[in-house]
Amino acid sequence: MISHAEACALIESPPPALDDLLARAGEVRDRRGRTVTFSAKVFVPLTTLCRDYCGYCTFRRDPGEPGAHTMTPDEVLALAEAGGRLGAKEALFSLGDRPEARFAEHREFLRRHGHRTTLGYLRDVCARVLAGSPLLPHVNPGLMGERDLASLREVTVSMGLMLETTSTRLLGPGLAHDRAPDKVPARRLRTIALAGKLGIPFTTGILIGIGETPRERVDALVAIRDLHERHGHVQEVIVQNFRAKPRIPMRDAPEPGLDDLLRTVAVARLLLGPDVNLQAPPNLTPGVYPRLLAAGLNDWGGVSPLTPDHINPEKPWPGLRELRRATEGEGFLFRERLAIYPEFARRPEFLDEELRGRVAALVDDRGLVRESHEHWRRW
Repeated sequence: MISHAEACALIESPPPALDDLLARAGEVRDRRGRTVTFSAKVFVPLTTLCRDYCGYCTFRRDPGEPGAHTMTPDEVLALAEAGGRLGAKEALFSLGDRPEARFAEHREFLRRHGHRTTLGYLRDVCARVLAGSPLLPHVNPGLMGERDLASLREVTVSMGLMLETTSTRLLGPGLAHDRAPDKVPARRLRTIALAGKLGIPFTTGILIGIGETPRERVDALVAIRDLHERHGHVQEVIVQNFRAKPRIPMRDAPEPGLDDLLRTVAVARLLLGPDVNLQAPPNLTPGVYPRLLAAGLNDWGGVSPLTPDHINPEKPWPGLRELRRATEGEGFLFRERLAIYPEFARRPEFLDEELRGRVAALVDDRGLVRESHEHWRRW
């Protein structure tokens, strides 16, 4: 792995050096093997309400806005059952941060369903999905304390929280995280650290193009690496590129170009080394899959046969046949994984005792989905 200073030099180096950088990152990735994975998922937008107002977010809504909705338990279970019939194995829960702190309407919804907090409600619906469908929950609920993390660990196989950035500068007036109290970097780092303390397989990553500098991207990646070295629980790091949309405050902000994304992915691979799984969402940069593979990634993330990407609804998932052709065309093996990555699925200390049997029945001796359980080929 390279140092912070080396990473800064590489991420700020002139474009002619890009191909050499990609080759170097690809060599590091290949030390872990030549398998590239994906997860067959259902995207569950549990609530679009959120107390934060990030400049780039098109997911969140206030009560009464078009698209504002909190799913009922019956809606969640129906979606999970439908995904299960298509062969999906992951229920990816995305939701706004603590909407009950801002909206009386949401507090009333929670009260009607027997809860005081959104995290408590999330735990309840995850338990229902486990009991009533073949799907395994992965949750992205925002900031969490130790008690909530421990409670959710009982009903999930993994969790996630995008660090996005460690730049406190972006909290300033008119910048990306102005009016977003849950995007204070220290608070997000604390949640990731607590997940490590509790042995929770965790997904995190950075969001590029929201006003950060290249050096600040390195700062965030090094912070993730430090936490993983301390706890060994970061199962996946995502490098996600900002996409402008008409209804967001940052609708006129420039999007990162392909070379910028590739350079960041490659530096992330060199910083994180061969053992950490690295992903860049394929629907956000369609049609250049060989280039993304060359930059050092080894995972395509979750892809759904049923639900859109509710965070970027204008960007449809690629077809799995297309992804498979692109992946195998570059000499890689294309395999399905669960929401818990293979190296964690085989280690019982990273799973609640009640979930170990469910996971073991689905995976082979490498921790990948057994080929007899792979249904994606008919999508």
